[in-house]
Amino acid sequence: MKSATTLFAAFAFAAVLATGSASAADTKQLTPQQQKLGACAKDAHAKGLKGAEYKSFMSTCAKADSTAAAEPAKPMTQQEKMKACNADPKAKELKGDARKTYMSTCLKGDATAAAPAH
Repeated sequence: MKSATTLFAAFAFAAVLATGSASAADTKQLTPQQQKLGACAKDAHAKGLKGAEYKSFMSTCAKADSTAAAEPAKPMTQQEKMKACNADPKAKELKGDARKTYMSTCLKGDATAAAPAH
């Protein structure tokens, strides 16, 4: 009986070790910023930069295109859509129901809404 308990404990311990190492490898994914800094560091080392030159290079490299790459384009807010639709020359020519129809279509996202003939 004692050997069965020892064998079970050994298997349980092995399973815990195997699970722990597998999950640790799965959770170690780099963020886009970490990937960028890694690429910058490789460039700096390839150029043989050290000290203040290295710090300056890393700062400049990390800031380059960081806002464009890090932030995906946000959808327009309703207020921004209204401003864009009102700025359209088609909207300025229309009056009454024709303007209402055009604005409704434009605000729904159809930027190529055809202005009705007056």
